[in-house]
Amino acid sequence: MKNLFKNIALIALFPILITSCSKKNETPSNQDQGAKQTDKVLAYIKNLGFTDAQIVENGARYIVDGDIVFDKNMQVPDDNGKPKTEQYYNGYLVTNSSNIRVKVDASITSMAAEINGAIQQWNTVPNSKIKFVIVTDNNYDILIKVDNTIGGTTCGQAYLSTSNGKAGNTVWINQELIKNNSFAQRQRTIAHEFGHTISIKHTNQSTSIDVPGVGGTDALSLMNGGQCGSGATVLSAKDKQATAVLYPL
Repeated sequence: MKNLFKNIALIALFPILITSCSKKNETPSNQDQGAKQTDKVLAYIKNLGFTDAQIVENGARYIVDGDIVFDKNMQVPDDNGKPKTEQYYNGYLVTNSSNIRVKVDASITSMAAEINGAIQQWNTVPNSKIKFVIVTDNNYDILIKVDNTIGGTTCGQAYLSTSNGKAGNTVWINQELIKNNSFAQRQRTIAHEFGHTISIKHTNQSTSIDVPGVGGTDALSLMNGGQCGSGATVLSAKDKQATAVLYPL
């Protein structure tokens, strides 16, 4: 009789064990979901024209081509970064391009002159409606701030514009690294990062897609990558032409 009860108990327990195992197998773990998300983000970055060699994993972000930032948990656009039809950009233009609000974080107020000079360069591009505007409240599109931890050779970083028409919402400046650069070079770093926030990628990135009618390399481009402290300090003729094509009056 004891054996009979024992057998009945084992039989009753067996379906519970099967059910539990089945649920475990059917539900993906958080680790699996995280891996799928990062795979999607990596695929998106590569579809934008970047190569494996240009992508560096950095905690919760990928740093691409030295200074372009992608969060691992970002929402990947429906088109997955495929070129739409088209000097170089990511295909996503900023909707409020004539009123892009920039908030200057307290950490970088000592570089107000460089920030204003960088903004002036973009705001005076002929035949373009691009306008960056400094604001002091929390209704801003871009926050610019100091981050001296972004790398020993990285002068600045920024998010690219997004698929829903938003400017890249953060610019980080490595003030410690660039403090001994000339005023013009410090201003150049900031202007370069602002260029990323409105969709413009590195002019010397061979895997990018051309702005229509403004293709090819440009040694004078302020948007050339890897030239911190030594690159062009003003927007080139092609930089301005590309901006006017993307954001015409």
